[in-house]
Amino acid sequence: MSRTLYTYFRSSAAWRVRIALALKGLTYEAIPIHLLRDGGQQQSVAYLAVNPQGLVPALIEDGSTITQSLAICEYLEERYPSPAILPADLLQKTKVRSLAYVIACDIHPINNLRVLQYLKGPMGQDQQAVDDWYRHWVALGLQAIEAELERDKSERFCVGSTVSLADICLVPQVFNARRFKLDLTPFPRVVAIDAHLNTLPAFTYTQPAKQADAE
Repeated sequence: MSRTLYTYFRSSAAWRVRIALALKGLTYEAIPIHLLRDGGQQQSVAYLAVNPQGLVPALIEDGSTITQSLAICEYLEERYPSPAILPADLLQKTKVRSLAYVIACDIHPINNLRVLQYLKGPMGQDQQAVDDWYRHWVALGLQAIEAELERDKSERFCVGSTVSLADICLVPQVFNARRFKLDLTPFPRVVAIDAHLNTLPAFTYTQPAKQADAE
Protein backbone atom coordinates (compact mmCIF):
# COMPACT_ATOMS: atom_id res chain seq x y z
CA MET A 1 0.00 0.00 0.00
CA SER A 2 1.47 3.34 -1.08
CA ARG A 3 -0.04 6.63 0.03
CA THR A 4 1.16 10.14 -0.76
CA LEU A 5 -0.32 13.44 0.38
CA TYR A 6 0.50 16.68 -1.39
CA THR A 7 0.13 19.25 1.33
CA TYR A 8 1.02 22.72 2.58
CA PHE A 9 1.50 23.27 6.29
CA ARG A 10 -0.88 26.24 6.53
CA SER A 11 -3.57 25.04 4.11
CA SER A 12 -6.78 24.43 6.03
CA ALA A 13 -7.97 22.02 3.33
CA ALA A 14 -4.78 19.96 3.58
CA TRP A 15 -5.02 20.06 7.38
CA ARG A 16 -8.49 18.48 7.20
CA VAL A 17 -7.03 15.51 5.36
CA ARG A 18 -4.08 15.24 7.74
CA ILE A 19 -6.54 15.06 10.64
CA ALA A 20 -8.64 12.38 8.93
CA LEU A 21 -5.56 10.30 8.15
CA ALA A 22 -4.34 10.64 11.74
CA LEU A 23 -7.72 9.68 13.19
CA LYS A 24 -7.74 6.53 11.09
CA GLY A 25 -4.13 5.70 11.89
CA LEU A 26 -3.03 5.84 8.26
CA THR A 27 0.57 6.63 7.39
CA TYR A 28 1.62 8.52 4.28
CA GLU A 29 4.47 10.28 2.55
CA ALA A 30 3.99 14.05 2.70
CA ILE A 31 5.11 16.09 -0.30
CA PRO A 32 5.04 19.82 0.51
CA ILE A 33 3.72 22.18 -2.14
CA HIS A 34 4.61 25.75 -1.17
CA LEU A 35 1.72 28.01 -2.15
CA LEU A 36 3.83 31.19 -2.19
CA ARG A 37 7.35 30.17 -3.18
CA ASP A 38 8.38 30.27 -6.86
CA GLY A 39 5.17 32.07 -7.73
CA GLY A 40 3.17 29.25 -6.16
CA GLN A 41 4.45 25.71 -6.63
CA GLN A 42 0.85 24.54 -7.05
CA GLN A 43 0.95 26.16 -10.51
CA SER A 44 4.01 24.23 -11.65
CA VAL A 45 3.69 21.90 -14.62
CA ALA A 46 4.66 18.97 -12.40
CA TYR A 47 1.94 19.63 -9.84
CA LEU A 48 -0.75 20.48 -12.38
CA ALA A 49 -0.17 16.98 -13.74
CA VAL A 50 -1.22 15.73 -10.29
CA ASN A 51 -4.11 18.15 -9.74
CA PRO A 52 -5.21 20.25 -12.74
CA GLN A 53 -6.95 22.67 -10.35
CA GLY A 54 -3.62 23.67 -8.90
CA LEU A 55 -4.89 23.30 -5.34
CA VAL A 56 -3.85 21.28 -2.32
CA PRO A 57 -4.45 18.71 -1.03
CA ALA A 58 -4.15 15.79 -3.39
CA LEU A 59 -3.97 12.21 -2.17
CA ILE A 60 -2.47 9.41 -4.23
CA GLU A 61 -3.23 5.91 -3.01
CA ASP A 62 -2.10 2.87 -4.97
CA GLY A 63 -1.72 4.98 -8.08
CA SER A 64 -5.15 6.66 -7.93
CA THR A 65 -5.34 10.42 -7.39
CA ILE A 66 -8.08 12.02 -5.31
CA THR A 67 -8.52 15.77 -4.93
CA GLN A 68 -10.79 18.07 -2.89
CA SER A 69 -10.44 17.67 0.87
CA LEU A 70 -13.99 16.54 1.65
CA ALA A 71 -13.96 14.03 -1.21
CA ILE A 72 -10.71 12.65 0.18
CA CYS A 73 -12.18 12.44 3.69
CA GLU A 74 -15.28 10.64 2.40
CA TYR A 75 -13.08 8.25 0.43
CA LEU A 76 -11.07 7.48 3.56
CA GLU A 77 -14.28 6.98 5.52
CA GLU A 78 -15.64 4.44 3.05
CA ARG A 79 -12.39 2.57 2.55
CA TYR A 80 -11.32 2.67 6.21
CA PRO A 81 -14.61 2.91 8.12
CA SER A 82 -13.19 2.56 11.63
CA PRO A 83 -12.98 4.80 13.52
CA ALA A 84 -15.87 6.54 11.83
CA ILE A 85 -15.92 10.26 11.07
CA LEU A 86 -19.55 10.13 9.92
CA PRO A 87 -22.32 8.89 12.25
CA ALA A 88 -24.36 5.85 11.29
CA ASP A 89 -27.63 7.67 12.02
CA LEU A 90 -28.88 9.39 8.86
CA LEU A 91 -29.98 12.65 10.51
CA GLN A 92 -26.78 12.93 12.52
CA LYS A 93 -24.73 12.22 9.41
CA THR A 94 -26.64 14.89 7.51
CA LYS A 95 -26.05 17.39 10.32
CA VAL A 96 -22.31 16.66 10.26
CA ARG A 97 -22.17 17.22 6.52
CA SER A 98 -24.22 20.41 6.82
CA LEU A 99 -21.78 21.95 9.30
CA ALA A 100 -18.78 20.75 7.31
CA TYR A 101 -20.21 22.29 4.14
CA VAL A 102 -20.76 25.67 5.81
CA ILE A 103 -17.00 25.80 6.26
CA ALA A 104 -15.74 24.00 3.18
CA CYS A 105 -18.32 25.27 0.67
CA ASP A 106 -19.40 28.69 2.00
CA ILE A 107 -16.61 30.18 4.13
CA HIS A 108 -13.46 28.73 2.61
CA PRO A 109 -13.92 29.21 -1.17
CA ILE A 110 -14.22 33.00 -0.97
CA ASN A 111 -11.36 33.31 1.49
CA ASN A 112 -8.68 30.99 0.19
CA LEU A 113 -5.28 32.21 -0.94
CA ARG A 114 -6.04 32.69 -4.62
CA VAL A 115 -9.11 34.83 -3.86
CA LEU A 116 -7.19 36.99 -1.38
CA GLN A 117 -4.35 37.37 -3.88
CA TYR A 118 -6.82 38.43 -6.58
CA LEU A 119 -8.37 41.02 -4.28
CA LYS A 120 -4.96 42.51 -3.53
CA GLY A 121 -3.56 42.19 -7.06
CA PRO A 122 -5.95 42.73 -10.00
CA MET A 123 -8.65 44.28 -7.79
CA GLY A 124 -6.19 46.73 -6.23
CA GLN A 125 -7.31 46.35 -2.62
CA ASP A 126 -4.89 47.11 0.20
CA GLN A 127 -4.09 44.62 2.96
CA GLN A 128 -6.58 46.18 5.38
CA ALA A 129 -9.41 45.73 2.88
CA VAL A 130 -8.37 42.14 2.21
CA ASP A 131 -8.26 41.36 5.93
CA ASP A 132 -11.67 43.02 6.44
CA TRP A 133 -13.08 40.90 3.60
CA TYR A 134 -11.75 37.75 5.23
CA ARG A 135 -13.05 38.56 8.69
CA HIS A 136 -16.49 39.55 7.38
CA TRP A 137 -17.20 36.27 5.62
CA VAL A 138 -15.68 34.06 8.31
CA ALA A 139 -17.72 35.83 10.99
CA LEU A 140 -20.94 35.28 9.04
CA GLY A 141 -20.19 31.59 8.65
CA LEU A 142 -19.20 31.09 12.28
CA GLN A 143 -22.35 32.93 13.35
CA ALA A 144 -24.44 30.28 11.61
CA ILE A 145 -22.36 27.44 13.05
CA GLU A 146 -22.59 28.91 16.56
CA ALA A 147 -26.39 29.03 16.26
CA GLU A 148 -26.49 25.36 15.25
CA LEU A 149 -24.20 24.36 18.10
CA GLU A 150 -26.28 26.37 20.56
CA ARG A 151 -29.47 24.70 19.37
CA ASP A 152 -27.96 21.28 20.05
CA LYS A 153 -26.14 22.40 23.23
CA SER A 154 -22.92 21.02 21.77
CA GLU A 155 -19.93 21.32 24.12
CA ARG A 156 -17.08 18.95 23.16
CA PHE A 157 -17.86 17.98 19.57
CA CYS A 158 -19.90 19.59 16.83
CA VAL A 159 -22.32 16.66 16.62
CA GLY A 160 -22.80 13.85 19.11
CA SER A 161 -20.08 12.52 21.38
CA THR A 162 -17.26 11.66 18.97
CA VAL A 163 -15.08 13.37 16.40
CA SER A 164 -16.74 13.86 13.04
CA LEU A 165 -16.09 15.47 9.68
CA ALA A 166 -17.59 18.69 11.07
CA ASP A 167 -14.88 18.84 13.75
CA ILE A 168 -12.23 18.09 11.14
CA CYS A 169 -13.36 21.19 9.25
CA LEU A 170 -13.88 23.40 12.30
CA VAL A 171 -10.40 23.36 13.83
CA PRO A 172 -8.46 24.57 10.75
CA GLN A 173 -11.05 27.30 10.17
CA VAL A 174 -10.80 28.57 13.74
CA PHE A 175 -7.01 28.51 13.48
CA ASN A 176 -7.15 30.74 10.41
CA ALA A 177 -9.75 33.01 11.99
CA ARG A 178 -7.29 33.65 14.80
CA ARG A 179 -4.47 34.16 12.32
CA PHE A 180 -6.50 36.95 10.72
CA LYS A 181 -7.32 38.35 14.17
CA LEU A 182 -11.06 37.74 14.05
CA ASP A 183 -12.74 38.40 17.40
CA LEU A 184 -14.13 35.02 18.46
CA THR A 185 -15.92 36.31 21.56
CA PRO A 186 -19.38 36.01 19.89
CA PHE A 187 -18.78 32.29 19.28
CA PRO A 188 -18.31 30.64 22.72
CA ARG A 189 -19.40 27.16 21.66
CA VAL A 190 -17.12 27.23 18.63
CA VAL A 191 -14.24 28.28 20.88
CA ALA A 192 -15.03 25.62 23.51
CA ILE A 193 -15.25 22.80 20.97
CA ASP A 194 -12.07 23.96 19.25
CA ALA A 195 -10.27 23.99 22.60
CA HIS A 196 -11.36 20.44 23.39
CA LEU A 197 -10.47 19.11 19.95
CA ASN A 198 -7.02 20.62 20.22
CA THR A 199 -6.31 18.35 23.18
CA LEU A 200 -6.71 15.27 20.96
CA PRO A 201 -3.58 13.79 19.32
CA ALA A 202 -5.01 13.68 15.79
CA PHE A 203 -5.51 17.44 15.92
CA THR A 204 -2.34 18.45 17.78
CA TYR A 205 -0.01 16.21 15.76
CA THR A 206 -1.30 17.65 12.49
CA GLN A 207 -1.11 21.34 13.42
CA PRO A 208 0.66 23.60 10.90
CA ALA A 209 3.59 24.36 13.21
CA LYS A 210 4.36 20.65 13.55
CA GLN A 211 4.65 19.95 9.83
CA ALA A 212 8.01 19.38 8.16
CA ASP A 213 7.46 22.37 5.84
CA ALA A 214 6.39 24.75 8.62
CA GLU A 215 7.93 28.22 8.57
